[in-house]
Order: sequence, then structure tokens, then C-alpha cells
Amino acid sequence: MIQIYHNPRCRKSREGLAFLEDKGIDFEEIRYLDTPLSFKQLEALLGHLNMEPQQLVRTNEAIWKENYKGKNLSRTEIIEAMVKHPKLIERPIVSNGNKAVVARPAERITEIL
Repeated sequence: MIQIYHNPRCRKSREGLAFLEDKGIDFEEIRYLDTPLSFKQLEALLGHLNMEPQQLVRTNEAIWKENYKGKNLSRTEIIEAMVKHPKLIERPIVSNGNKAVVARPAERITEIL
């Protein structure tokens, strides 16, 4: 089952959702700001994305700039920051089994279908 980690207030996230709907693809919508990911879930998702935690962080967010920017953080500390502040997670993320992409642009979704 395709899953989209979605923030309805984000234009790029809405574009990813619309892409799935327009293609008639069944999916599960996960509003990760309402139901935050656990450390274990986020770590698994990073593996499916084949990304390091720092690559998934929205470094322009005020939360990052005020609390984490310029610090020498470990992999674990970066994941913990995203768990504590899910707004820091880049979006949208679309997963299909053990594959996932940050769907920016939305057409990247085709890479995992």
C-alpha cells in the first residue's frame, strides 16, 4: 500500500496528494503532524529513502535555526529532533513497501511505483 506522509498546509504536499489522486492510485494518508512518527518509524523511513537524517531536515524552519543550527549533532540527535518537532521533516514523503521518495516534484512518485 502506498503511503503519503502529508501536511495539508503545505503546497508541495498537496501536490503530491493530488498526483496520487489524479493517477487513481490507492494510498493511505498519514498526517504526520497530527500523528508524529516514532524514532523507530522515522529511522526505517530514512532507510527506505536511502537518506541520512540531515538530508530530511527542513533547515529553514525557525525551530531548526533556533535550536539546532550550527551544532554538531549525531544521527540519533537529528532523528530525535524530527521526532520531537515533526514540522522539521521534509515533505511530502511517499512510500511503497521498502522504497520511498521525497516527492518534490510530485512526479518523483513514479520512481517507486
